[in-house]
Amino acid sequence: MSLPEENKITVIFRIEAGCLGPQGISHVANFCAKAHQSFINLHPDFMNWKVIPRLDKTQPELDYSINDRPLTRDHASKYLQHFNLEIDKFEMELFDKLPEMIDQYFGR
Repeated sequence: MSLPEENKITVIFRIEAGCLGPQGISHVANFCAKAHQSFINLHPDFMNWKVIPRLDKTQPELDYSINDRPLTRDHASKYLQHFNLEIDKFEMELFDKLPEMIDQYFGR
């Protein structure tokens, strides 16, 4: 059963240009668009995605919100637990998937 859009958690994943190599700044926007397409299939019944460049280093790599209202990590953790996801494991899986996605993007 899919939740209404206003009740879904949004995962905001900010990607640093540097992880795409020395010319990363010229690739990061396109990479984020492609990464977004991969992530939208991950838990679509209760999760939305925003994959964007991390241009401001003061912003965290991951943020969570519901209906454009920011969530603390603790509140996001409680939300995810409702769907049998543990936030630390969930985040680790995202960061583990990133190198694979980068290799695919560059055709390696």
